[in-house]
Amino acid sequence: MTGKHHRRAAANQATIRDVNEGIERGQWPGEGDTPVGFRCECARLGCNRLIELSVHEYEEIRANPRRFVLIPGHEFPDIEAVIETRPGYIIVEKRDAAEVAEEHDRRG
Repeated sequence: MTGKHHRRAAANQATIRDVNEGIERGQWPGEGDTPVGFRCECARLGCNRLIELSVHEYEEIRANPRRFVLIPGHEFPDIEAVIETRPGYIIVEKRDAAEVAEEHDRRG
């Protein structure tokens, strides 16, 4: 992938993360430990796979703007590193174009 493609992939992932933020906001208070279907935050166009994790688990991942939650096998090793593998999903951290993920992070 070229630098331009890395930036586009990071922007796509940040857009899906915005969708997941909306899913998170739609949960009732006190449901932080209940499994919720979050969208896979991979860079694959057209991916709409769901990952079940709690709001608390999602918040833990989202605390770092360079980290994304993905379906295993949806990572792109040339632009992101697998940080952790959990049952049903992986956590990746952007290497290239990480500043794009940070720029799109509405949490600042």
